[in-house]
Amino acid sequence: MANGGFKQLVFELFGWWHGQTFSTRIFTALRGRRVGEDELGNVYYESKKNGRRWVIYNGPAEASAIPPGWHGWMHRRTDVPPTQTGYTPRAWETGHQPNLTGTAMAYRPDGSILNPQTRPRVTGDYDAWSPE
Repeated sequence: MANGGFKQLVFELFGWWHGQTFSTRIFTALRGRRVGEDELGNVYYESKKNGRRWVIYNGPAEASAIPPGWHGWMHRRTDVPPTQTGYTPRAWETGHQPNLTGTAMAYRPDGSILNPQTRPRVTGDYDAWSPE
């Protein structure tokens, strides 16, 4: 196995969070029908038998990485995949933004333990709860 083939095999055997596992590859080859691919490289499949739908992510398995058109198809809001309809996103539909939770780029509001800035003091329109 040249050029990272062994590394890919190890990922497929043990790394369910990154791409597909070995068993998913076999299941997809035997029972899946390729429907299309999005601009991020994710590949979409549908079961030949019962119409079950799934995606093989291009990279880490992150549900927010599914574009709006494919999201509708995956959740059965439409039976026609975006590759057959010439789907174009509406102006208010944004592109993929990765989930940054747990990283240095995560959102930390003012007053958070990890944000050095303090929240503004409470004004007179707020009364703290008191048990008595």
